[in-house]
Amino acid sequence: MTMLHETPTLTAVAPQMLLGNHLKALKLPTFAREYEKVAMESAQDRADYPRYLLRLCELERIDRERRNVERRIRLARFPQTKSLDTFDFTAQPSLNKPLVLELARCEWIEKRHNCIALGPSGTGKTHVALALGLAACQKGHSVAFATAAALVHELMEARDERRLRALQKHLNTVKLLIVDELGYVPFTAVGAELLFEVFSQRYERGSTLVTSNLPFDATCHSMNGLRSSDRNGSPARSSTVSRTMSTFWR
Repeated sequence: MTMLHETPTLTAVAPQMLLGNHLKALKLPTFAREYEKVAMESAQDRADYPRYLLRLCELERIDRERRNVERRIRLARFPQTKSLDTFDFTAQPSLNKPLVLELARCEWIEKRHNCIALGPSGTGKTHVALALGLAACQKGHSVAFATAAALVHELMEARDERRLRALQKHLNTVKLLIVDELGYVPFTAVGAELLFEVFSQRYERGSTLVTSNLPFDATCHSMNGLRSSDRNGSPARSSTVSRTMSTFWR
């Protein structure tokens, strides 16, 4: 008799355990966490099965997108998270606010265009660059952020450790590369060469956003003229980065 009483209990528990395992294997953590709660709510609302599944799917999709955004932000390696909501446009009247808001829609990234932010130190260039990077992550684009000095240092280390190609491949695959503070620190000839390669290889493959305190002509020269000729001895392409570039500081 004891065995007969225990059998229904074991039978009732088994489906929940199996369902949890299946949902885990299918990578549906929100389903696994919420299906009982949503079932009770659906029963109270007298919702049919399609509506019950629809609620679960909506929760799973929202939660998955949130996790994906968090992952893209983490991989971008932002020094801190900034948004345009916290930027004081009134403190920078020379800033082209409509253009910044347009750039935050990220259509220029989809078109693989480039962008440059020029202005004196303390005018919020890094804040805006970080905010545009955050907007790109939220729009589903992969992003990488680095100061120009840190990027050159990383490239030189990768070259010395014979992993330069792997790093260049990563930099070529991100949808948006943000290079902050170009021109603040001078580069060696080797460092300048490596940075030029990054800009050159990304041309028409992905978008690059550069911030600098140099004048526009000097910044373009820094990016396009990091070397005067390519390996075949022909003049370097002057349009490698400056073509389709937007500026929003004056």
